[in-house]
Amino acid sequence: MKPRKAFRITFTVLLTIILAISAGCTGSVQQTPASPAVTEAESPSLMFADQEFAFQFLRIIGASYSGEADIGECLSTASRITEGDFESWYREWNRTADTFRTAGDESLAAGHRVSAMEAYYRAATYYRTAEFFLHGNPADPRIVATWEKGRETFRDALALDVVPYEIVEIPYENTTLPGYFYMVDNSGTPRPLLIVQTGFDGCQEELHPYAMEGIQRGYNVLTFEGPGQGEVIRIRHLPFRPDWEHVITPVVDYAVSRSDVEEDRIALWGISLGGYLAPRGAAYEPRITALVTDPGTYDVGQNLLRNLQEEGGGAAANMTEEDLHEWLLTDPAAFNDALGEAMAHDTGTRWMNENGMFVFNASSPALFWAKWMEFSLDSIAEQIQCPTLVCSGATDHLDPDGTQAQALYDHLTGEREFMEFSDEYGAGSHCQFGAFGQSFAEKFDWLDDAMGMKG
Repeated sequence: MKPRKAFRITFTVLLTIILAISAGCTGSVQQTPASPAVTEAESPSLMFADQEFAFQFLRIIGASYSGEADIGECLSTASRITEGDFESWYREWNRTADTFRTAGDESLAAGHRVSAMEAYYRAATYYRTAEFFLHGNPADPRIVATWEKGRETFRDALALDVVPYEIVEIPYENTTLPGYFYMVDNSGTPRPLLIVQTGFDGCQEELHPYAMEGIQRGYNVLTFEGPGQGEVIRIRHLPFRPDWEHVITPVVDYAVSRSDVEEDRIALWGISLGGYLAPRGAAYEPRITALVTDPGTYDVGQNLLRNLQEEGGGAAANMTEEDLHEWLLTDPAAFNDALGEAMAHDTGTRWMNENGMFVFNASSPALFWAKWMEFSLDSIAEQIQCPTLVCSGATDHLDPDGTQAQALYDHLTGEREFMEFSDEYGAGSHCQFGAFGQSFAEKFDWLDDAMGMKG
């Protein structure tokens, strides 16, 4: 083994690097420790000044498009939350969730199926939201308890809905992966299949609106959770893995075992970090006939290294991704100390690293980043042969200059299309949260054309 290089980077430079990393990789830095706090008077009415809270709030109210949140309920809840306070976030969203869980129970007891179903869908979203910022302490019992309440409430809503579905278990190594299989009808007729998967911080219940859009267009839809996601990390404690082909292939194996799936028309749609996971799987899975990367992600380590080279100077200027990966694996105290300082002053940086350590089962920020750096499509993207849609948001704070999406597009060798959403009508954000009308129309139109679906 070649000797590791010695990197002499001061704590001050490291802190600058970490803040730059956060801005480039998570887009969540609003202020450095020396910056003044945003006052209430400077903050827009009913909108969080904290960028991470503001984005997650947009994500929640976006669910109102499909009836799985309501704007007034969200605004009222947000008005009770202390800016940047994770405990306040949990307390108030959990309170709202309990309120509408109870409302659903009362409607059901009185024989009002539709009202109960609608209340349960909204409450499930609010439970999922409440749990979001709890991952700084993986042993916090509220993580599993709140997630379980959200899933139970979601399934209570499903049971009252008219759309046929199955709760499925997909064979995977020595266990199974949880999934939902949604059907256009109960006829058993073979239909094109859309597989939808989430990313870095999602649960598959959040994918329900995507499934319903697919059903309306004639697809049967399969959602699932893999290692690092949902139940698989919270209950089975299986962390993320970069070689996602070992996840996608069992999912496709399960899909083609069903008589109601057309084996030659199987599409895969990856949301958020799923924009890396799905293409990674498709590169090794020829049975995928169309791919949506939403947004496209090519190489996580590139952003980290670029910021290190731009800000670090000295030895960092000549550092390679391999050098950086090896250095992070030594669990350098300087890196962890600098990142800890950044986390103490910035909500987005704190959440990104707390959640990253949780879903990667990493004991420190450095070890989390070392594992995440292994998520690369370098020399792999070229193997994707199916038609591929690479999405990007003009104001996506997680890929602010579109570098990741463009890099994936540039390395594709098969049929491809690049779709950038502007922010003229609010569709420029990450995954087009808050603008699902535009998002679903454009993406599903492309998918329908690629899959030979019309109508």
